[in-house]
This record gives sequence, structure tokens and C-alpha cells, in this order.
Amino acid sequence: MNEDRQQDFWSFFAAPAPLASGPRAAAERAFAEPVGAAPATETVSRGGVVYERSATAQRYRLTLRRDGVAVAVIPRRGSQREAEQFVAQQAAWLERARARQARRPRAAEVWTVGTRVLWRGELEEIRVAATGARPQVCLAADVFRVARIEGDLRATLEAQFARRAKIELPARTWELAAVTGVDVKHVTVRNQRSRWGSCSSGGTISLNWRLVQTPDFVRDYIVFHELMHLREMNHSARFWARVEEVCPAWREAEHWLKRNGSLVGL
Repeated sequence: MNEDRQQDFWSFFAAPAPLASGPRAAAERAFAEPVGAAPATETVSRGGVVYERSATAQRYRLTLRRDGVAVAVIPRRGSQREAEQFVAQQAAWLERARARQARRPRAAEVWTVGTRVLWRGELEEIRVAATGARPQVCLAADVFRVARIEGDLRATLEAQFARRAKIELPARTWELAAVTGVDVKHVTVRNQRSRWGSCSSGGTISLNWRLVQTPDFVRDYIVFHELMHLREMNHSARFWARVEEVCPAWREAEHWLKRNGSLVGL
């Protein structure tokens, strides 16, 4: 596998389950398989749906991205007409998925004193800290310097979150790599907008700085997930067995991410 090929965590939300039979089960399996599982070679937008033709997909698939865009994947031997028929047949599913997405909690666009922000897994109120040489605000027990108390604090606070992440996340990754005996070459922290983590077959793990906003057990799950990809560069049953072995609480962590990821824009 090419070293540049990466495993995208957000492409897969669940471990493989026993396959049911029948048309309904086939459709459900199609929904469960993510668009990101196969590289798209052609993209067409029509009727509010993005159609992506994939060279490796085996069946038609329909997903709803976190930005609200519906994406239909057309397999190599499929056609645009059949894909549109497939999407029409799944209109009820897509409507329910959009309704569920609309109910997900969203972070405030503007952060001012009094705004509740996800920090270390909890929604914490931005409060003015004790007076010092420079203005400061706090989230729970953590104190952050700001240029001024008034106005939107989001850019300033997120920059400080990212700086802490660049210290904390690599340190935790090296620690868990030592525990699991996985050979990691490099750890980076990035401003990823669509995934929590990724890895390359060359031994590089990339993590989203927003993990510092999640609970510790969720952060560790993402790290374990990527570490196990360095042993299994896929999402096979064997991969999930490895995850289960090192992180028994992975299902709870995924549930938390699905329910709360929108609070940080993912």
C-alpha cells in the first residue's frame, strides 16, 4: 500500500455485523457503508444530491455528510440513471437522516463571556477569571489569556486549544504506542474539518486538535483506532478485534462522537 494512502476514521462508524438477507437488508447495508470507503473518480451534482462514481465500489450507496450534503456512490459498472432511481427509492431514509442531523446539538458561532463551550468533554461556561496583568477567561479550572474580555473570543480560544493539543496529543499517542507495542514514526496535530484522526502505512498518525475538547476516553479511542490501523490498514473484522482488545469502551466512544461531534463542527 502506498505510504500516502490514509485510513479515514470518519469513513467508518461501526464494526462489521452479521449480514442479513433480502432487499431491505441489502439497502441497509448500502447505507451503512461510507462514501469515503472508496476513492471517487467522477462527481456530478443533480437534484440536491452529489453523485460520485467510484472505481472500486461494489454497490450503490447513499450517505448524508455532516455538512448536510447527500452523496450517492455509483459503482464502476453502474449508471447515473440507476443511481437516481436508487436515491428516489431511499427518499424516506434520507428525510429521516436529515431530521436526525437537524436535531444534533450545535456549537455557538460567537463565543462571548457566558457562552457554553465543549471543553474536556463537558459544556463549560466561559467566565471572566481573576484580574491579572492581562485579561483572562476560564473554562472549568483552565485559564486562558485573551486580548480583551469583550467581543468574540472564539478565534483566540481555539488557537489556544490547538496549542495545547500539539503538546498533549503527541505525548499521549507515544504513551499508548508504547503500551500496545506499535511502532509509530511520527505524530502530527492538524486542523482537520472532516475527521478525528488518520494514519499512513509509513507510520505517521495525524490527530485533530479538537480531541482536547473531548473526554479522555474518547481521545484515547481515536488514538487506539489509528494505532491499530498500523497493524491492519483496513476495517476488517480482524481490525475491530484488535480495537476491542486494546479499547473495550470503543462503542461508547463512537456513540459519544456521533452524538456530540457537531459541537466542534464535525
